[in-house]
Amino acid sequence: MASLATRLTARAPLRVAGRRMRALSFPCVDAHAQRQSKIESALSTSSAPSCSTSTDTGPEPPYARPNPSSYKVYNHIKPFPLVYSADPLPSFDVAYETWGTLSPTKDNAILLHTGLSASSHAASTAVNPAPGWWEQFIGPGKALDTNQFFVICTNVLGGCYGSTGPSSIDPSTLRSEEGPSNYATKFPLLSVFDMVEAQFHLLDHLGIEKLYASVGSSMGAMQSLAAGWLHPGRVGKIVSISGTARSSPSSIAMRYAQRSILMADPNWNKGFYYDKSPPHTGMKLARQIGTITYRSGPEWEQRFGRQVRQLPESETPRANGVRVPALCPDFLIETYLDHQGESFCLKYDANSLIYISKAMDLFDMTQTALDELKLVPSGKHAPSQNPDSNPPISLPLRMSPPPSYLVDLAQGLRPLKSTPTLILGVQSDFLFPVEQQREVADALKMAGNKDVVYYELGGVWGHDTFL
Repeated sequence: MASLATRLTARAPLRVAGRRMRALSFPCVDAHAQRQSKIESALSTSSAPSCSTSTDTGPEPPYARPNPSSYKVYNHIKPFPLVYSADPLPSFDVAYETWGTLSPTKDNAILLHTGLSASSHAASTAVNPAPGWWEQFIGPGKALDTNQFFVICTNVLGGCYGSTGPSSIDPSTLRSEEGPSNYATKFPLLSVFDMVEAQFHLLDHLGIEKLYASVGSSMGAMQSLAAGWLHPGRVGKIVSISGTARSSPSSIAMRYAQRSILMADPNWNKGFYYDKSPPHTGMKLARQIGTITYRSGPEWEQRFGRQVRQLPESETPRANGVRVPALCPDFLIETYLDHQGESFCLKYDANSLIYISKAMDLFDMTQTALDELKLVPSGKHAPSQNPDSNPPISLPLRMSPPPSYLVDLAQGLRPLKSTPTLILGVQSDFLFPVEQQREVADALKMAGNKDVVYYELGGVWGHDTFL
């Protein structure tokens, strides 16, 4: 065994040519700590932010919080049954915005479904002129033509931009001795089907019996399919962009990694952080993972390549002219991810990210999964449940073997066999690979839908192509 003197010598600072080696500096760590300190200081005068009003949105289309006066709120005062909860939600709010004019017969409404972290502010309005997350697609003469259609967009149930979610006040605490408190993780688990049913209660409130179309991208594409499935007689057409009818193991894995990092942040505190410092670090890292899945390698190459940041005057190359690399963000792609994480980490509620991403994981429209949830389409126009009225499903002709679940998925999608459906996939999509959109189109055709249109989009922008 080595002597104590030998071990101490082994731990001594390394010297080269008589000089002690300097420790590396970590300005990124220092900057993050400074922001954390500012957040904690702010707690002494106000509560911790769950959805920040910061305007530092960075280079990407912002998922920024709308001004509360710019959206309307539907309040549902009756108990609301949920798929995964034995107890109903006692009440809920849904924040929504609209564009265009509802026709006298109320037959020109389009319900636009959002992605995971988007607000109801899909496009600018008179009361909120800030550009929305789908600004270039909503308006006179645009894809969702407000000269013809009345467009409705909601913040989903479980969100934090005006709709009821984990950051909302638990009504059961309003009269407690301790005073009102947030739901936090007392909020029940949600399904995509719950989110859609809440939207249909809003449609009932607006007096809209049937939608002209249900349109959505990413998680919104899941909602769009679910809307047509739950209420086949109330949805005229379906548009599904960069989505899926069955969350794949790879996308589940990505979202699980995001939740794991977030829940490992000590400030998360099992979801009870609303009167404390929020999980700033976990949210930043979760957003960085998400950003990687939203874009594509070819885009990174075009935008950043292997370029490195310009060194400030305080950092100089070594005497021999070699640039000294840093363990903090050094490549431009690293600085971009750092910015994305930092600019997002206080704009969105951490618990909303956990709950909604889990609902995405649970989404599965195979017949087996739907039977397990005891879900059936509603309304007088729902397809017959008589097996004799449904012809057997056969596999399409393919050069490669189809996935084992394709027949099960086709059986699950049978309620959509009479609904015209447009499906768009993106060839560079990493999060929802284009094969998943092909599967939806194939399954619908196998289910008997003769009005399915499918397109694949090129480009290098990955999953966020829909933006």
